[in-house]
Amino acid sequence: MSGETDLKKLIASMEPSLDNECYIFATLEKWDYALLAQLMPVSTFQEKEGLTVVLTKDKANEYDIAYSSVFKCITLAVHSSLEAVGLTAAIAAKLTEVHVSANVIAAYYHDHVFVGEQHADKALAALLSLVQEGR
Repeated sequence: MSGETDLKKLIASMEPSLDNECYIFATLEKWDYALLAQLMPVSTFQEKEGLTVVLTKDKANEYDIAYSSVFKCITLAVHSSLEAVGLTAAIAAKLTEVHVSANVIAAYYHDHVFVGEQHADKALAALLSLVQEGR
């Protein structure tokens, strides 16, 4: 399945849900697959400066991995196509209205919006209102 591409349908059916877990973003300059298996990151991305990992705050603390901010994840439960145009922009615009920064990770089936822990409820409310506006 390739997912939905129609922006109106995506927004109207995205069903944002807030994960209870706390996450952090960090960079590992030196790593191996054994370490990654232990860290169980929800996401990784290789950059020239090191491997960016998104993992639970508990795992970061357990392995003494430095981080500066704590995030909550809002998952959009619509199967969005990786070729859909405008969903990230619509989310960013809505969160901008309520002064919330967003770090969006587009995975194969869903988009995941990481927001500061202290703004999670406000961000969820804003995205739920976006759904209502789209219906």
